[in-house]
Amino acid sequence: MLSAEPQQQYAASCISTLSGRTDGAKDRRFEPFDGGSRVSSPLVDEYGGRLDFLRRTEYPQLFEPTAVPKGLSEPARLKTVFLDHAGSTLYAASHIRAHAEQMLSHIPANPHSRHAASQWTQAKIDHARDRLLAFFGTSARNYAVVFTANATAAIRIAGELTPVDPKDGVFCYTQESHTSVVGLRNMAAERGAKVRPAKFSEIREITAPQNTHACSLLAYPAQCNFSGERFPLDVADKIHDIYSKTPDHTEETHIPWWVLVDAAAYAATSPLALDTLDGGPDFVAVSMYKIFGAPTGLGALLIKRSSVPFLNTSRRFFGGGTVAGLVYDRQWQSFRHDIESRMEDGTVNFQDIVSLHHALDAHARNYGSINRVSAHVDSVTRYAEHTVGALHHSNGLPLCRVYGHTESSDYGPTFAFNVQDAQGRCVGYVEVERLAVMAGIALRAGRFCNPGASQKWLGLDADQIVEYTSLGFVCGDDHDLVNGMPLGALRISFGAMTSKTDIDLFCSFLARHFKDYLLFTSMCTVSTAKKTSVGVTPEFTGHGYELTSKCSSQTLAASPTQIFSRPGSGDATDQDTLQVEIDQVVIYPVKSCHGWVVPGEVDWAVTRFGLRFDRSFIVMRENSTIPMQQKRYPNMALIRTRIDVERLILILEFPDLQPLEVSLLPENLALQGIESRVCGDAMKVSRILSDEISVWLSSALSVSCYLACDPRLLWASADPENDELTDSSSDTMPFSSSDNDGMAKGISSCTRRGNISFANESQILLVTQESAQQVEEWVAEESLSATNPHSESASAGPMQYRPNIIVKSATNGSAGRALEPFEELQWTSVEFGLQQVFKVSGPCRRCQMISIDQNSAKTLKAPYSTLARRMRVGGKVVFGIYLDSTIDDDEREIVMARSGMLLRASM
Repeated sequence: MLSAEPQQQYAASCISTLSGRTDGAKDRRFEPFDGGSRVSSPLVDEYGGRLDFLRRTEYPQLFEPTAVPKGLSEPARLKTVFLDHAGSTLYAASHIRAHAEQMLSHIPANPHSRHAASQWTQAKIDHARDRLLAFFGTSARNYAVVFTANATAAIRIAGELTPVDPKDGVFCYTQESHTSVVGLRNMAAERGAKVRPAKFSEIREITAPQNTHACSLLAYPAQCNFSGERFPLDVADKIHDIYSKTPDHTEETHIPWWVLVDAAAYAATSPLALDTLDGGPDFVAVSMYKIFGAPTGLGALLIKRSSVPFLNTSRRFFGGGTVAGLVYDRQWQSFRHDIESRMEDGTVNFQDIVSLHHALDAHARNYGSINRVSAHVDSVTRYAEHTVGALHHSNGLPLCRVYGHTESSDYGPTFAFNVQDAQGRCVGYVEVERLAVMAGIALRAGRFCNPGASQKWLGLDADQIVEYTSLGFVCGDDHDLVNGMPLGALRISFGAMTSKTDIDLFCSFLARHFKDYLLFTSMCTVSTAKKTSVGVTPEFTGHGYELTSKCSSQTLAASPTQIFSRPGSGDATDQDTLQVEIDQVVIYPVKSCHGWVVPGEVDWAVTRFGLRFDRSFIVMRENSTIPMQQKRYPNMALIRTRIDVERLILILEFPDLQPLEVSLLPENLALQGIESRVCGDAMKVSRILSDEISVWLSSALSVSCYLACDPRLLWASADPENDELTDSSSDTMPFSSSDNDGMAKGISSCTRRGNISFANESQILLVTQESAQQVEEWVAEESLSATNPHSESASAGPMQYRPNIIVKSATNGSAGRALEPFEELQWTSVEFGLQQVFKVSGPCRRCQMISIDQNSAKTLKAPYSTLARRMRVGGKVVFGIYLDSTIDDDEREIVMARSGMLLRASM
């Protein structure tokens, strides 16, 4: 569920066409989906027509607050298209209300006590075990329920309990296993067992008697959380059948192979029906929030009763509640006999277990049974396969590259894919995800904690993964393409309350943004409000990465509808006479905080690290190595910064707080060396040891944090004419002798990152007034046709893009033509006042942060959503260009920037 009002407004406007608009206005953001296929769509099971009622009454979080619960006869306006049920499904309103009422009328208490409230709680826990087993189609006669924190904890306990032979035993896990299952390999290797990753088709051979020499463990998922591929639950039965026919088998012993089924994804929408199996797996791991949406701190390990006598219960750790007797001064303890008490260390999460009753009640009341949910979800999956498969470019190429969902295998309600352009090239999944966020669509992007399936479907081998990780491409970052190949995918997944409308809206979103889209073209045109437009050639860098270096040269161009082309723009005279001037110089002393506009009469130095004092500080959360960013903590925009040049003081201001002064001289600061990562790059920085500063920042941002800096940036900025300090500072560096050798030797972390300080990509970001004005016009144009005419939009003025240099057409009467919107994308270099040439390193790739209003900290719909539709280059949303100094370290030439200064751009 999106928290920002503007995103909700944008989502509502996108969704309204299919969710019951009654005002007569036509919303062109999303048209009803029409894949163009003449084959009839599969029907979606809607619980006998009850689905819409269930969604509006039990899941009001999906809708705008004004739409629910005024009256079920009125059309409801969706706020979120939720398609991330494999991550966590939605909780029912009746579940939450019932639990809240019970918590206010009863006292759930620690079940290890013996008073009335504790006994009531223990009875609830015991009953919850029985009800959960019934939900999974079995009983306490056949399985035990051990409550855990989550499915991962259940998997770990299963690994501990399995008596894998330390000499000849094997831990085998299949390719589609979740990271939590793969993680058992470290435990197995530590015991001395062999580790055997395998394809599912290889299980029969691996587990055959002739290939088995000792007690071993097989682990596999019932459903792959990457592709949705399902695997049979009766693997344990088949292995048992084979061994039951061997001469030395007896019923008094356990067969050599133990089987763990990770059912976290599968059990959410499919019946386990364990009693229909002949014997069933030894262990089944499940998660409650995957099934019911809440509670989130509760998982369970189901353990087959007949396997309990053979478990390895000699644990390295035991907790309270697991022992019947214990002495503190002798190595003696007696464990409880029932497996549940013996394995549940400490006090179980009794409040969440009480909540589980209400979750089961709501599920039964709303859906009847898990079988009913399964039928619905299967129909949604088939419909999604049809509608997504019907998405094609005009040339016939499919718009989506789907992983799996073929007729050769059984697939559940999880759908992984990448968007591809009209020539079959992958569009970066990060860009698609960002657009989806702004459209109010909840999906997942990445590799989904499934290394084997991602390697299988994306064509990645182990060496590539190792290499990419060494280059800083890690899970959860913004690196989505390398050499045009995807490092991950997009995933939509469905739950009990997913509707046909959800799928239609999602497909409309894909078609609107990506149908007939081209990543790379040689020259592109678009009509604008102006009479002229500008030619753009594909010479910039930025789309994906080449492996010759981390950010080496790429070809980057645009979609046919996204860059301007002026007829006759190749005229050399026009290019040579183009002159622009600096309108404003802006620095951001603290990364992600509000910028400070340098007074117009002040000459501001450009050091070899960028503008003087620009991004010299970062705000860090306690126990984190990643700087805080405004897109996650929008209130950082409200921290105003300014520089007292005479006193070399940074002044921070925030509503209702006294201004804070921070010295810009490292020698006046108490510093401690720490580790940090900026854009994936490891850096050595210095924590400022000041309780006053830390308390001030923590109060402003409502999170425990502190200020950090790189002293070399401050030294270079404090005295730009004596930049040698940045190299000769090893004797004065305020680090202890235990700090990293590189720091002690004065090796600049900035140098390692290309002299760009704490900036993300480059030293200086330049934007033009003309381009910002064009976006303003686009935003105004779109607001006229918006569903909600009163919805807020961020000002698309140049400051919204957090630039360092804002330029505009020269106004001093100099000869030359006016600057056109986005003409800066042609530039290859910029000359500051005939002083120094700066090379253009490429366009600036934008994220949702530019939709955070820099004055109010509100997250609004524009300009990101507008740029996403109008200004994508090489698959990326871009605005502005990056400049890098060409000053050699030996030159130490001081360059100045000032409002009104003429710039000369070369193409």
